[in-house]
Amino acid sequence: MKRTLSAIALSLACTLPAMAQTYAVTNGRVVTNTSAGIIEDGTVVVRDGDIVAVGANVQIPEGATVIDADGGWITPGVFAPVTQLGLVEVALESSTNDAGADDSPYSVALDVADSFNPAGMHIPTTRVEGITRAALVPSSGHNIFGGRGALIDTSGDADSVFDTGSFVFADLSQSGASTAGGSRAAAWTFLEAAFGDTRFYPGRYAAHPEGDALHRYDAAALVDVVRGRMPLMVEVDRAADIRRALRFQAENPPVQLIIHGGAEAWMVADELAAANVPVLIDPIANLPGSFDRIGSTLENAARLHEAGVTVAYTTQSADGYWNARLLPQHAGNAVANGVPWDVAFRSITLTPAEIYGVGARYGALAAGYAGDVVVWNGDPLEVMSAPTHVLIDGEETDMETRQTRLRDRYMDITDDTPYAYRR
Repeated sequence: MKRTLSAIALSLACTLPAMAQTYAVTNGRVVTNTSAGIIEDGTVVVRDGDIVAVGANVQIPEGATVIDADGGWITPGVFAPVTQLGLVEVALESSTNDAGADDSPYSVALDVADSFNPAGMHIPTTRVEGITRAALVPSSGHNIFGGRGALIDTSGDADSVFDTGSFVFADLSQSGASTAGGSRAAAWTFLEAAFGDTRFYPGRYAAHPEGDALHRYDAAALVDVVRGRMPLMVEVDRAADIRRALRFQAENPPVQLIIHGGAEAWMVADELAAANVPVLIDPIANLPGSFDRIGSTLENAARLHEAGVTVAYTTQSADGYWNARLLPQHAGNAVANGVPWDVAFRSITLTPAEIYGVGARYGALAAGYAGDVVVWNGDPLEVMSAPTHVLIDGEETDMETRQTRLRDRYMDITDDTPYAYRR
């Protein structure tokens, strides 16, 4: 049978390499997060998903799509280190809340990536505020463990999860103590027992699926943490609890810790720096919302940075599943309370990427990094500034959200507007 021209064209399209998509983002103040610092009038060239050139005198490739920053700011995408984006739609509606599994017989083995919905309605509103990457942190369930975290982009694409098994989450704060049996001693004993089960996995489970603390599946999921191949993120705020966590790490090499919460971390800043343990804090947390946070202060971030602690910022006090979009504002508040601008901005871009082991790929504008580029109409840490363009993996994303559509629908109501719109 004679092949048609359309069939021949389709065959050629399948065999020829795809044309590289190239963007040149130019005429803006480029924040590189590298030794190049801030380039006052620079250009970033992205080709086929990756950054290929950054500088003040970069030649724009022929055929590139040019994005004019119009004198604004050009930065890496923001990386939210603690979120539940795509896990929760309405927190009080259980059918739309996959952040935790209180009734599951499993804990560590739960993989938060299996619950992630890239079509979640809070993702576009986060993306248009400049957040391009995030870490999904589960809630703890019937014991102190919540499961394994994952890293996502905010494109909304089906393949948004780009790293799974990124860490294991455990709650060792007062809420974790309550879950474990009513005291912090119970929580730490459970953690020690869980590590004991895992060290002797699989032999301990030869005859029975239950160990002293963990089911066989959970012990198998904790092996990489016990062997230092995967970090253990522990939620603690109280200074005494942070010291206990540091002692646990020292007694269980080669365990890697990440502290999440850290309201009183400034009290143990020197110990954290000496142990090289990173801390994820909300820089605007300053109220004693619980007995774990009596020592909260707006100077927490500045004191930790000054001591040499690796710090990334969260929006814990604002909410973790729909207000991650406020992360630049929280970083701006850190600047208002003593943190240098460049340090604060790094704490919401490159530093979280480094904490999760992907800092060679995300969080900076340099050749070889992923094409996550955001154009802002002003200083990104100023509350009145906003992104005008967001690229993720070298693709320009849609700046429309449910909220912008509602705004546009009802902004200009006139007598000629259909009656239903005027109600």
